[in-house]
Amino acid sequence: MDRRDFLKKTALAAAGTSITAPVSAMLTKAESAGLLEAEADQAQAPQPTAKTKVLMVNGSPRPDGNTFCCLKEIEAQLQKHGVETEIIQIGKKPIRMCINCGGCHQNGGKGCIFDDDLCSEVTQKMATSDALIVGTPVYYGQPNGGVLSLMQRLFFSAGQLVRNKPAAALAVCRRGGATATLQTMNMMFEMMSMPVVTSQYWNIAYGAGKGEVKLDTEGMQTMRTLANNMAWLLQKIHADGNTAPQHDEKPQFMNFIR
Repeated sequence: MDRRDFLKKTALAAAGTSITAPVSAMLTKAESAGLLEAEADQAQAPQPTAKTKVLMVNGSPRPDGNTFCCLKEIEAQLQKHGVETEIIQIGKKPIRMCINCGGCHQNGGKGCIFDDDLCSEVTQKMATSDALIVGTPVYYGQPNGGVLSLMQRLFFSAGQLVRNKPAAALAVCRRGGATATLQTMNMMFEMMSMPVVTSQYWNIAYGAGKGEVKLDTEGMQTMRTLANNMAWLLQKIHADGNTAPQHDEKPQFMNFIR
């Protein structure tokens, strides 16, 4: 049974009320039909890699919503490779934006001088992590504002902690705006010489109600492939002692208007 047949049968069973049926009920039916497990069973048993750690940020205010489901799918696959993981919840507390005060350039590389929100914690954990994965819901075709504030402050104040480390972003949406969101996130990684980890498709999954993203079987497979690619890249990087690229040239800045 494919996803379309499953949804059709669910709609008939619900007497035409499938649109308003609880997502949990749909997930239960999917699991009973073996629809969700079949995707995971197809993956070959991966080989363990060198001991590495991936820091993962749930950029949704919902600690157990669809973005978290995607991160958990990635986490489970990474752990099969022997990769250590940690998920940080962005939560509902406010996160300061960068005000370009320059204080981070005067505190000995310790990161942002404002240490009363999540940015300080993420900065400390990034120092002992080998890669970064950030998941975000789509808000008006853009990442969550809190995620942007967090990443901009982290990269500006502690760029040395993320430079040359593999990174990936993922976006979760109900209908549209995911590709623009993904592109926004990747632009930050590209400015920090961070190898961007891809998948079999763009790192996107679809879902509205809590847990509904699990019904996106291609999206879940995309997350597992992302995890496999991340583990593979980390293994290759650390196989030679984690030798970072040498940058002999100093950065040159040129404004278009002088």
